[in-house]
Amino acid sequence: MRNILVIGAGRSSSSLITYLLTKSYSEKLHITVADVSLNLAQNKINGHENGTAITVDIFNKEEREKVIQQADIVVSMLPAHLHLNVAKDCLTFGKNMVTASYISKEMKQLNEEAVAKNLIFMNEIGLDPGIDHMSAMQVIDNIRNQGGKMLLFESFTGGLVAPESDDNLWNYKFTWNPRNVVLAGQGGAAKFLQEGTYKYIPYHKLFRRTEILTIGDYGKFEAYANRDSLKYKNVYGLDDILTLYRGTIRRVGFSRAWNVFVQLGMTDDSYTIEDSENMSYREFTNSFLAYNPNDSVELKLRHYLKIDQDDIIWEKLVELDLFSPYKKVGLANATPAQILEKILKDSWTLKEDDKDMIVMQHLFGYELDGEKHQIESSMVCIGDNQVYTAMAKTVGLPVAIATLKILNGEIKTPGVQIPINKEVYEPILAELKENGIVFNEKKVPYLGYNPHNILG
Repeated sequence: MRNILVIGAGRSSSSLITYLLTKSYSEKLHITVADVSLNLAQNKINGHENGTAITVDIFNKEEREKVIQQADIVVSMLPAHLHLNVAKDCLTFGKNMVTASYISKEMKQLNEEAVAKNLIFMNEIGLDPGIDHMSAMQVIDNIRNQGGKMLLFESFTGGLVAPESDDNLWNYKFTWNPRNVVLAGQGGAAKFLQEGTYKYIPYHKLFRRTEILTIGDYGKFEAYANRDSLKYKNVYGLDDILTLYRGTIRRVGFSRAWNVFVQLGMTDDSYTIEDSENMSYREFTNSFLAYNPNDSVELKLRHYLKIDQDDIIWEKLVELDLFSPYKKVGLANATPAQILEKILKDSWTLKEDDKDMIVMQHLFGYELDGEKHQIESSMVCIGDNQVYTAMAKTVGLPVAIATLKILNGEIKTPGVQIPINKEVYEPILAELKENGIVFNEKKVPYLGYNPHNILG
């Protein structure tokens, strides 16, 4: 039996582990799931005879090295900043490694040694990053193979709530780390290219500059710009492209309402609030508003941000109990962002029978034989339940498929890499299709914002 070590048994590992256990008979696999919580690891194995759950302290060098040494390949589903020690152990003991996280600078520096030892360190092989890379490169390579020249590439992804579970005014619930949602867009201006012109959106304006998308039978969505689209010029070989934009998908109207939190300062994570533990939600909201002994918190907020009483934004804020004098924050020394996260979790946590939804859309504009063309490629994945969520499927399945293909020698090129080569993306996308993760392509009119580049 070949031993696959999966380190980390969090939410996004359920589909990954189940896929490997299902393949364990035909592929002669034994799956060892290591987590700080033995109970969590055991739940993921679910009594399968070809699985073993163990507890591992990732900070204990001896423990970590022992389990890595016994593996034929290592899958790290740990938080991104913890991958490096695992990677270094994999170099020491000659093990291939797979992770869904972005390549860090430190991970990149291991490339030379990985190549020298003929090891594959596959990164960014989840959803976004991951499926976005593979599905985009497949179309871009096809366009280039026909002799086409890329003019435009836009890519959007969102983790949302499925239509049948969409029961709040925000049309949104947390489907992944809530903290990342609250802090989204911070840390510098969003940077992208539009018709050959570099564009920048500072954080305080980010949620008021959105693109509108239509995706199949699911209707209209909006997208706000990701922080740095420009780095993909080099990654995808798009150095001469005129338009390059990546964004995050939400339902229409979400961003305008979210902007209220940004303008108030509720998404700030840089300082703590005095006596936050004993504060009510109403007091928290009031702490961002001017003192006025005559006006209510509601009136002050509406006046400050010019929100009419009949504006749907107002209804959205009320729905979250932001003005409740009875609900307590209950977090000591909390930042505004941490308090906002707590408030949102009350309303946006998926219920037991709720389903989530992943939505992805790419737009490819190109010139071929003197004519401009555009392809719209869309994917929607609905979760089965709270264990096999759409997020777990779209993150975990590509990780699992890549792991097995590396183990079987079907993916051969060594080094620290992401899945943008045909050897990697083609077989993985084909198998994802068999598992219901399918991109639908259609030709649409070319979306040249300013074809003659006069005004942009």
